[in-house]
Amino acid sequence: MATGGLLHGARVYLSGPMDFVASRAAEKKFGWRNRVGEFLQRMGVTVFDPWFKPAVRGLHEYGREDEDSVQRIRERWTYAPGRKGAAARAWCVRQFWETMHIDLRMVDTSDFTISYCPTNIYSVGTPHEIVMATLQHKPVLFVSPPVQFPTLHELRRHLRRDPVGAALLAKLEREVPIKENPRGHPSLWYLPLVGGENFFDGFGFAPYRKRFGWQKDIPLDEHERRRKPRRPLLPFLERLNHRLPKKWDDKLGRFVADDDWLLWDFQAGKTQGVRR
Repeated sequence: MATGGLLHGARVYLSGPMDFVASRAAEKKFGWRNRVGEFLQRMGVTVFDPWFKPAVRGLHEYGREDEDSVQRIRERWTYAPGRKGAAARAWCVRQFWETMHIDLRMVDTSDFTISYCPTNIYSVGTPHEIVMATLQHKPVLFVSPPVQFPTLHELRRHLRRDPVGAALLAKLEREVPIKENPRGHPSLWYLPLVGGENFFDGFGFAPYRKRFGWQKDIPLDEHERRRKPRRPLLPFLERLNHRLPKKWDDKLGRFVADDDWLLWDFQAGKTQGVRR
């Protein structure tokens, strides 16, 4: 995958849940961002990954977050009334402001955003980032995978002859709640925000694993083996490097140019208005 295509020199922000994932440590080390980031870097794309925030000149460690910093905020948070409670909450707000600030600045700086939004994981920062990118007329490539729980079905079968256990499981499903989304429908609010042609039901890692040396299985590999994506993201990105995508115009009944894809062509000495 050679550099020099349309995406060479572009900047992307990788948006998606970080707080309520199964394991923050595993997500940081083996999550989807690592593979997608490597895939795009081969094309010469600058990748903004919120797990590995860029250094800020003059502000050492600005906005960095890790398990310790997040845990300190959670431990300090309180609903207590009065001055003491207000001071504790203000401290928490001040601490996480830096993280929110730098993540949103990465959205500002990017040319497009890739968002991974499974419907079973709670997230607040991701919608904020998607809205900000959309307001700036930047493309958001939205991955909404099917959500299924094979272990849940196995447990139901296991408890068929245990009415008490089956009742407790059913109660747990309502309390969590556990809701499957076998077709990967995105939350409907995202449809007009993102646009119909920017949705994907998976990454499509399998055909690229040998090329990129992705030998270690991650949960998404098993997920995509169970249900092969019909509209995978990575082949789309590969095509995008050679040809800008179009969008569907419902009034004209045909595909038209999508001018949200504004990718700067900074060539020293050739571009008016650009000086280095």
